[in-house]
Amino acid sequence: MKAGEEFFNFYNHDFVRVAVALPAVKVADPAFNGFQTIEMMRAAAERKAVVVLFPELGLSAYSCEDLFHQRALLDGCRMELGRIVKASEIYPVLTVVGVPLQVDHLLFNCAVAINRGRILGVVPKTFLPNYREFYEARQFAPADRALRGAIELCGQSDIPFGTNLLFQADSQPLLKLHVEICEDLWVPIPPSSYAAMAGATVMLNLSASNITVGKAAYRHQLVASQSARCLCAYLYSGAGPGESTTDLAWDGHALIYENGNLIAESHRFSVEPQMICGELDLERLSQERMRQTSFGEAIRYERQRLREFRTIPFALELPRQGRLIGDRVYERFPYVPSDPATRDERCAEVYDIQVQGLAKRLSSTGIKNAVIGISGGLDSTQALLVCANAMDHLGLPRSNILAYTMPGFATSTRTLAQARRLMKAIGCESNELDIRPACIQMLKDIGHPYSEGKNVYDVTFENVQAGERTSHLFRLANLRGGLVVGTGDLSELALGWCTYGVGDHMSHYAVNASVPKTLIRHVIRWVAETERVGPEASAVLMEILDTPVSPELVPGAAGDSEPSQETEAIIGPYELQDFNLYYTLRFGYPPARIAFLAYCAWSDRLRGGWPGIPVQERHQYSIGQIKNNLRIFLQRFFAQSQYKRSCIPNAPKVGSGGSLSPRGDYRAPSDSEATVWLEDLDLIPDIE
Repeated sequence: MKAGEEFFNFYNHDFVRVAVALPAVKVADPAFNGFQTIEMMRAAAERKAVVVLFPELGLSAYSCEDLFHQRALLDGCRMELGRIVKASEIYPVLTVVGVPLQVDHLLFNCAVAINRGRILGVVPKTFLPNYREFYEARQFAPADRALRGAIELCGQSDIPFGTNLLFQADSQPLLKLHVEICEDLWVPIPPSSYAAMAGATVMLNLSASNITVGKAAYRHQLVASQSARCLCAYLYSGAGPGESTTDLAWDGHALIYENGNLIAESHRFSVEPQMICGELDLERLSQERMRQTSFGEAIRYERQRLREFRTIPFALELPRQGRLIGDRVYERFPYVPSDPATRDERCAEVYDIQVQGLAKRLSSTGIKNAVIGISGGLDSTQALLVCANAMDHLGLPRSNILAYTMPGFATSTRTLAQARRLMKAIGCESNELDIRPACIQMLKDIGHPYSEGKNVYDVTFENVQAGERTSHLFRLANLRGGLVVGTGDLSELALGWCTYGVGDHMSHYAVNASVPKTLIRHVIRWVAETERVGPEASAVLMEILDTPVSPELVPGAAGDSEPSQETEAIIGPYELQDFNLYYTLRFGYPPARIAFLAYCAWSDRLRGGWPGIPVQERHQYSIGQIKNNLRIFLQRFFAQSQYKRSCIPNAPKVGSGGSLSPRGDYRAPSDSEATVWLEDLDLIPDIE
């Protein structure tokens, strides 16, 4: 967005709202069908949509069969098309309708793009189905039979005619549309594949696909797959109520997909007209195409064909003024699926990836022992679970896990008890090593005030403890022929919340390094609920999940049983910082856009309360809180922490949300500035 624009309006963040209409239709009654089209065009404009798509041959109905050879029907369709064009003068919405058109003595099944009283272009259907119940070649000619590239229609001349048309909005450079019709999607290489390479970001499909058992699921597969392959949005409008049921049935199926993700879907078999709307993330599509360099390679191979496309600019008034939040749901936890079944599958796969990575490293090195530090907190718990399953996978006893809990100056009785119980439940070799004497010696050697009896709890005091733990683990690995398993996670690496070098930053193999904190929570919960490591372990796992995240390096009051430090009080809530990380790392979004998405996801008012939302996720953040925590993230991620990420241990990449390994997803200079991100942050308001 730009300075001065309304922040709480999705159009200012490169979103656009689109609509797919399923009007009532009467067979061979253009006047009725035209009226219904105009009414739904008006409704789309009222809902602040800027594109509305109608079904195939909607002005006549698809199921007219040989009535398409009747002059009266064709003339009636042209007349109604003229009325729609006239009506469009007052509605700021690009409208695409289906109509049979006779051109040079041939009849074409066409889509007509209309905007503000002007016909932008006419697209004839490329592939005519002529098998099983379909006989389109009996009435229509395919697009390649056309003799010319421009026609006259509804009193307008020189209207572009052909399948190679791209419609470009003047007010939104990322909105470029292409139209194809029904069967065009069902062939091995749909026309939209070439259109995407030519720059189209939104595909429109006017369809009249009848329904048979299982066909709706196949439509989903086709539309989802095409939108994913082409890195585009795909709108699909299928004929519904009113089509002839002489030999066929119709379910009125409308779909909106974006890069393989379902945005909106109609209720099938409804007897009432329907309209679905959805906000398309044009910036996401552009970012994906920029990152996926093979998309650009495909363009190079097809560049001769792509030069044949014609771009037709059109004026589009975007409703950028005033608040407009949108209906699209943004997951609060983008690394964690919200659907319980899908979430369980994700947790199992995360687990398996981590286990496979560690098992391979152990087998390739010939090392049979894993050395790991156990704190009684989240990260070391997840790493220990991975170690246990890796040993099971390799056919080795869990006693080959050499686990050490190493209490220091600030270790709480709660976390120490949890560490002891967890090690016992897992069945690993359980060890306890008090690091305080070694730390006191180190503090004395370097002349730290604490060694003189002064309660100075500075960064040196904290890092001496973190360093001693890691130093002990490495020397224990030497002594006992083991491999040090790292426990730090993706969220900590992003924020630089780790002690560099001889500290929790380093290990021989880091199983959690591309798993964010929020996902670790869900994986541990899944392990506990499924009792994958037994009921005794499940009980302690649930207690660990309820423990505040803490480095436990600064002592609290004497006799405290709980951790005295809370990490999130310093670096911000992990649930927000993981949200910021996902959209920064996965998509490269600017801060203002990330804040807008976070506001949409985390505002209680927008979510409509708490129905169906687990208790542990029932948080909300104001735009001011979102901005302040995003500032912490930007400063730490871009300006402070890359030097730590530039030399992290090996670790398996787990999710498409990214990894911060310099050998994998993310390569960045260690001495960059955060200036441009912080400047963009200033576009975010402090209050609603």
